Amino acid sequence: MELNLDIAPGELTRADQKILDYINTNTDAFLFCSIGQLARQLQLSDATVSRFARHAGCTDFKALKGMVMEQAAGPAAKMAGTLAGQGEFSLVDWLEQQLLYLQKTARQLNRAEFEQAAQALTQAGRIFLHGKNASAPLAQMLAFRLRRLGLQVSLLPSGGSEMLEGLVQAREGDVVVMFSFAKLSREGRIILDRSKEAGYRTLAFVSRTCIPAEERADISLFAYRGQEQEYHSMAAPTALLDALVVAVSQQLGSRGNEALENLHQIKKKYFPQG
Repeated sequence: MELNLDIAPGELTRADQKILDYINTNTDAFLFCSIGQLARQLQLSDATVSRFARHAGCTDFKALKGMVMEQAAGPAAKMAGTLAGQGEFSLVDWLEQQLLYLQKTARQLNRAEFEQAAQALTQAGRIFLHGKNASAPLAQMLAFRLRRLGLQVSLLPSGGSEMLEGLVQAREGDVVVMFSFAKLSREGRIILDRSKEAGYRTLAFVSRTCIPAEERADISLFAYRGQEQEYHSMAAPTALLDALVVAVSQQLGSRGNEALENLHQIKKKYFPQG
């Protein structure tokens, strides 16, 4: 990265330039080190590093790291931001934080849309799922659970022409599920655009409460994943996904139970020790 400082190059001391070069070329390492570790790494004093932070317009070293996090905005920056907020990592504190995320999801989730989502999946001719990057495992888990209930499910490739080859099969009466938490991907835009012509319904898992009209799916389910500069947790989306599967199972009634029982009997026949 290239740290944007409101300092003229001529105003930087040799020590300042040394620190700045380290931040620009070792951003991830900088975000995870203490002021003492950085000083030792660069063979400078703690006081020199503190002066650089003030020279950069920050009150202290912690504020400097916060500014770098904002400008870096990558996965390492988010993880560092989360750890900085917690101090020393505590498993109990982390799990309690996930509980808060679940509570915030419960407060902001639109219950009517949740019921619509369950109904849409129950009544769909076929269900197409699209997830990429960190969302891909969620799509795979949802596919696994819905198939066990006897629903026709297809996983769309994450991108490229192969995704289009799968999407072109979706038609009226089908549902396409996608995950667009932080922003709408290129593939997500294609899914929404194609729905206007093909007639299928769209269901999106999101972590934004304000979404432009052109980026909205027919049904949106909100899951809180943390603040923008934090490590984005999948605890709430996973719990919401499981809740949706349970709601679908309830709506399917005997149809879903028969599918599960049939699967159980087949497993007993072919994998008796499984």
